Amino acid sequence: MLNPHRLQSLKERHSALDARILEEDARPMPNSLELTRLKREKLRIKEELERLAAQRRRPQ
Repeated sequence: MLNPHRLQSLKERHSALDARILEEDARPMPNSLELTRLKREKLRIKEELERLAAQRRRPQ
């Protein structure tokens, strides 16, 4: 069963990471290790969101 609170939490975290990536990238000397970490975390969350969406589409 899909938990709507979990889904919303993941979407919010994904958006927050996107904002954090933009902030870091806009710095005069961005921290490439931090950018990589943030991008990996954002991708992990995106993959989880896609997995949850696929579960919703799957017939029960």
